[in-house]
Amino acid sequence: MEYRFSEIERKWQERWEKEKAFRRTEDPNKKKFYMLEMFPYPSGKLHMGHVRNYSIGDVIARYKTMQGYNVLHPMGWDAFGLPAENAAIAHQIHPSTWTWDNINNMREQLKGLGISYDWEREVATCHPTYYRWTQWMFLQFFKRGLAYKKRSFVNWCPSCSTVLANEQVVNGHCERCGTLVGKKDLEQWFFKITDYAERLLKDIDKLTGWPEKVKVMQQNWIGRSEGALVNFTVEGSGEVITVFTTRPDTIYGVTYMVLAPEHPLVLQLVQGTQYENEVRAFINKMQYMNEITRTSEETEKEGVFIGRYAINPMNGQRIPLYIANYVLLDYGTGAVMGVPAHDQRDFEFAAKYGLPVVPVIKPEDDSVDVFDLKQAFEGQGIMINSGQFNDLPNREAMQKIIEYMEEKGIGKRHVNYRLRDWLISRQRYWGAPIPIIYCDKCGIVPVPEDQLPVILPTDVKFTGKGQSVLAESQSFVNTTCPQCGGPARRETDTMDTFVCSSFYFLRFTDPKNAEAPFSREKAEYWMPVDQYVGGVEHAILHLLYARFFTKVLYDMGLCPVDEPFTNLLTQGMVLKDGSKMSKSKGNVVSPEDIVAKYGADTARLFILFAAPPERDLEWSDQGVEGCYRFLNRVWRLVTECKDACKHYVKGETFANLSEQDRQLRYVVHNTIKRVTIDIEERFNFNTAISAIMEMVNAIYQYKDNVAGQKDMAVLGEAITHLLLLLAPFAPHITEELWEITGHEGSIHAQSWPAYDPQALEQEKIEMVVQVNGKVRDRMMVPANAGQQEIQDRALSLSRIQEIIKGKSVVKVIVVPKKLVNIVVK
Repeated sequence: MEYRFSEIERKWQERWEKEKAFRRTEDPNKKKFYMLEMFPYPSGKLHMGHVRNYSIGDVIARYKTMQGYNVLHPMGWDAFGLPAENAAIAHQIHPSTWTWDNINNMREQLKGLGISYDWEREVATCHPTYYRWTQWMFLQFFKRGLAYKKRSFVNWCPSCSTVLANEQVVNGHCERCGTLVGKKDLEQWFFKITDYAERLLKDIDKLTGWPEKVKVMQQNWIGRSEGALVNFTVEGSGEVITVFTTRPDTIYGVTYMVLAPEHPLVLQLVQGTQYENEVRAFINKMQYMNEITRTSEETEKEGVFIGRYAINPMNGQRIPLYIANYVLLDYGTGAVMGVPAHDQRDFEFAAKYGLPVVPVIKPEDDSVDVFDLKQAFEGQGIMINSGQFNDLPNREAMQKIIEYMEEKGIGKRHVNYRLRDWLISRQRYWGAPIPIIYCDKCGIVPVPEDQLPVILPTDVKFTGKGQSVLAESQSFVNTTCPQCGGPARRETDTMDTFVCSSFYFLRFTDPKNAEAPFSREKAEYWMPVDQYVGGVEHAILHLLYARFFTKVLYDMGLCPVDEPFTNLLTQGMVLKDGSKMSKSKGNVVSPEDIVAKYGADTARLFILFAAPPERDLEWSDQGVEGCYRFLNRVWRLVTECKDACKHYVKGETFANLSEQDRQLRYVVHNTIKRVTIDIEERFNFNTAISAIMEMVNAIYQYKDNVAGQKDMAVLGEAITHLLLLLAPFAPHITEELWEITGHEGSIHAQSWPAYDPQALEQEKIEMVVQVNGKVRDRMMVPANAGQQEIQDRALSLSRIQEIIKGKSVVKVIVVPKKLVNIVVK
C-alpha cells in the first residue's frame, strides 16, 4: 500500500469536521485542560512561525485528551489593526472585506494542518458580537475610574495621521511608511494600569509555570523604585518643581537640575527671555527623537540651559535649570536632579557643560579620592558635605533625610513605577470605537450599555491622508446625547488592538453569550488557561495587559481567577540561512507548498523535531525530507504488520518470551516512559520524536531478524503503542493506520499508553563500548552484572581487541547500565 498523504489527510479532516470530533462542553465529571495558542492577526497566509506555534499547542491538546482530560482548544482572530487600513488604501478595498477574506483563507490553512480546534468557539475581534464586549469592558473601566482622558505627548506619524507606540517607531521613522515620526500633544484616552502596578508586580511570584526571562522582563517593565519626592522652588517665580529620587542621600550633592523638554513649565519660564529661541529649537528637535533613542546609553546626552535657577530645599543652594534629551516627561515627574559626583550619566553631563561636582559620600576605606574624581563614585560609604547628616553611613542617612524632609514639608517618602498608564486611543478606523459621546451641555457621556455595540460605519473613504477616517463620517459623528437628548458628537478614536486581545481567552469559555462577555459559571469551569503558547515578543505588553484585565474583572466579581495563564511556553523563531524568514530577504518557505509536497503530518513532524520549542529553529529542506521518509517507513512497517495487532489484547500478561521478545518490549515501554516525560514535563518534542524513531528501528530489526520466531502479540503490542505515541505529532497517518490495523474508534479518543514496569526489568541490557571516548561497539550484558564482569566482556569483544591491539590499556571506566570507556595509549 502506498502512503497517499493528501487523500488520507483530506479524508480525516472531513471526518473530524463532520463528527465534531473536537467540540467541547463543560463536563463536571471530567478534569479540564485549557490549551491556548496566541490567536493570529489575519494577514492572509500562515507562515512557518504560525505552523510551529499551533503544532506545539496541538501536540499538548491531543496528548491531554488521550490522558482523559476535557480539553478546550479554541481558535480565533485578532482582527483589528492598521494593516487592514493599509490594504484599504493600497487596493481600494474595504478593511472588512480584506480581513474576512484573509480569515476564511487562514481558517482553511489551519484545518489543512489538522489542528484540533473547536471551531464552534471561533471569535473575531472585528465582529460586532465581539467588539460589543470590548466596548462594554471600556465602560466598566470608565465606571471604576480606570479609563480617563488627558493631554499627552505621543509619537505621531504625519503621513499615517495616527499615534504610534514606541515599538512602531524604528530609528525615528514610522515602521509602516518610513515617515519621520514627531511628537504631538493630543487629548487621549488611557487605562489606569498604574493602579494595579503593585499587584501586577507582586503576583509575578504566582507565575511558577512561566519562563524566568519573561517574569524578569515584566518586573523590569513595571520597574518599582523606592525613594522620595522632593520639592525645589524656582527662584523668582514661586513655581515648584517636584523631583523623584531613589538617592535622597545625595541631595546635598545636587549641582543642577534637568527638566524634560516637554515639561509644561519650560516655555513658561523662558518666555520673553534671551534663552527662548534656543530652548524652543531644542524642544522642536526632541519632537523627532523617540523615547527609546533619547534614553539609550549609546545616545550622546545633550542639554540647554534655560536661564533660570532652582533652590535646593536642604541647603539653600542655587542650582541651574537645564532641559536635556535623556529626561522624559512621563517617567517620574519629568524632572531629574543632577548629582555628578555619584551618578555617571550626571558626571558626563556636568563635564560637558562645565558644571560643579560636589561629593557627599566617600568610601569607608578611602580607596577613592572623591575630591579628584575621574568618574562618578556610585558605591556606599560615609556622608560628607551634608550638614547634620555628616559621618552617617549613607544607607542610614537616606532614611533620616526622608524623615527630615517630611518633618519640614519639603518632601516625602514615595514608591515610583516605571510603568506608565496605558494609552489606548488610536486615530484609526479599523478598531473598536470608543463608546463615548461629547455633549456641550452634559460633557463626557458614556454610551448606555443597551446601545452597544457602537457600530463602525461603512460610508468612509480611505485616502491615507488627513484626520481620522471616522471623524469624516457625519453619520457616525453626529448623534444624540443619552442624558439630555440634545445634539452631541461621538468619540472618533478607536481602541488599541491590545484591548481586544486582553480578554479573548475569557470569551472563548462562552463565545456565543449575547447577554454577557462570558458567564462566570463557565469561566469557573475552564479558567485559568492551563497552557499558553506564543512568541516571546509578547512577553511584556500583551501578557501584562491580559493580567491587568483579569485582575480588574476579578475585582468586579466576573472572573473567578486573578491570573489568566498558569503555564507559559514562548517558542523560538523559524530561521532560514540564519535569519528570520521575511519576504525582503527572499528566504520565506510557504507552509502551503510544504503541505502540498509532503503533507501536513510531515510539516508538523519536522517543525517539532528540528529544535526544542523555546529555541530558534533553522529550516532544513533535508530535514523535511527526512521526516517524510520516516513517515513512509512507519507506513510500510504498520501495513506489513497490520495482522499482528489482532494478536495483541490490551492488558494481557506476557509469558515464555524469548530474549528478542523481551528486548523489544523493553524498547517499547522505555519509549512510552521517555515520550511521556518529554511531553509532560519538558515539552522536549524533538527528543520524544527521536525516541519514537529509535523505537521504529527496533521494531524493524525485530520484524526482519527474528525469522519464524516472532511473537505476534509482542509485535502487535509494539505496533499499537507506536501509533498511540505518534498520534499527537502526526494525527492523520496514525488515524488511518489505526483503522487499517482493525482498531475501532478514533485513535485520538484512546487512552495514552502507560509503560509496564516489569518490561523495563531487563535480564540483559545493551551497553555502549567506547575506546578513548569514541563508540566502537555495543554488547548485551546481564542486568545484574558487576563492574569486573562488564569490563572483562568489553575487553573480550573481537572488534575491541582489533582496535586496542598493540596499545596499552590505561584504565577502563564503567558507567553502570550505560557504557564502558576503554582508555588506551
